This record gives sequence, structure tokens and C-alpha cells, in this order.
Amino acid sequence: MSELALLSPPTAEGVRTLRLNRPDKANALSAALVDHLHASLDAIGPETLALVIRGEGRNFCAGFDFTGYEQLSEGDLLLRFVRINELLARLRQARFLTIAWVAGAAFGAGADIACSCAVRIGTPAARFRFPGFQFGVALGTRRLATITGAERARAILLHNEELDAAAALHCGLLTELVEAQGPEARVDALVESTRKLDAASLRTLFALTDADTADADLADLVRSVGRRGLHARVAAYRRA
Repeated sequence: MSELALLSPPTAEGVRTLRLNRPDKANALSAALVDHLHASLDAIGPETLALVIRGEGRNFCAGFDFTGYEQLSEGDLLLRFVRINELLARLRQARFLTIAWVAGAAFGAGADIACSCAVRIGTPAARFRFPGFQFGVALGTRRLATITGAERARAILLHNEELDAAAALHCGLLTELVEAQGPEARVDALVESTRKLDAASLRTLFALTDADTADADLADLVRSVGRRGLHARVAAYRRA
């Protein structure tokens, strides 16, 4: 597996950890990193009961990496967003418990990755922001509204709010807030509490409590990215 995405072997309890490993770029989602995250999910077999996703360094994930976007066609940019959307869908449809360990910033598509996980544990340093609509891109919006409620999601997106750990816990973006030590003990407790459920039962439970909106999400994403002027919208956002 690439050094961009570090997938640990399963522990005796069936827990694996997937680390986003671009700490010098706040773990921003380059095309290569997204490809390797997909490859990591491909490599996970039935021996895995839980997957912990975390970022190396001081941040969880800074979102879409716009480095060099000016040289990409709008079609190439669309493909990059589609690959991220597919990643979010795969996490939501996973056959194992998905746990986001959010220490530091989770912005944009990085926040969407965290929100796609069934459990979202944050440290006091956790921060969330969802700036996609500032440049006209709809990514992860339904999931955000499911978690926080439609009115709260609308306010977060309209005003490009940055939520600290306490605010994120209050509106459901975080399911738990813990001290800054590692997640191992808490993850082991979560896995132990779900051990009586087999893989089929877990899949059914998640399916019945989280509507499958992957096709609608993809359609909305493509329409939003496909509007004319994407480069100009991104440039205006980055200047601001």
C-alpha cells in the first residue's frame, strides 16, 4: 500500500486503522491519495470488524487538494470529485464498523469522509467546515443534513461556519468527544459491544438506519460541478 494511505494489519479484535499520510499538506485529498484510499478499502476482507480512519500530523483532512487545478480540464476536475463521492459511498455502505478519529481540522471533503463514518470520535482540537457551496460544489450534503437536521445543515453551508469540537458534538457531527489520547481503548470497547452482531446483521442495521442516497448524491454532484465556470468559481473562493 502506498505511503499516502497507511493500512494496518487487523488486530486480534479485528480492528484496522487507515491513516491519511500527507501531514505536510494537512492530509489534503490529492488524486493519488484518493486512489490509494480506494485501494485500501479494496484490501479489507471479512476478518475486519472495524476500521478507524485518522489523519497523520495535526489535522484529520483539509479536503480537496486544489494544487495545480488551473491546469486540469473541468472534466478532469469532475472525475476527481466523482472519485471522492464514490469513496464516501463506500464508507457508508461498508460491511464493518467505520470510525473516524478526528483530531484537528476536518474541512470540505475531509469533513465529508468523517461524516460518512458510523462513529465519529473527536478530540478537543477537532474542527469542521463545509465550504463546497462557496465554489458551487454539492458533495456530502444529504449526509450532513441527515446528521444535523436540515435547518442546521442549511445554516452551516450558507454561512460557511467553522464548528469547534463542542459545537460539532452538539449538532451530531461528533458522536463522542474524548481527550487527546489515542482511540485504541475506546475503539476496542465499541467493537466489543457490537461483537454479538454478525456481518450480515451489521449491514442490515446500517442500511435500515441510513438511507442509500449514493445515486442521488452523484447526480447532484455532477450537475453542480458541470455548471459552467468551475475554474472561475474555485479561483474566486481561493482569493477570498
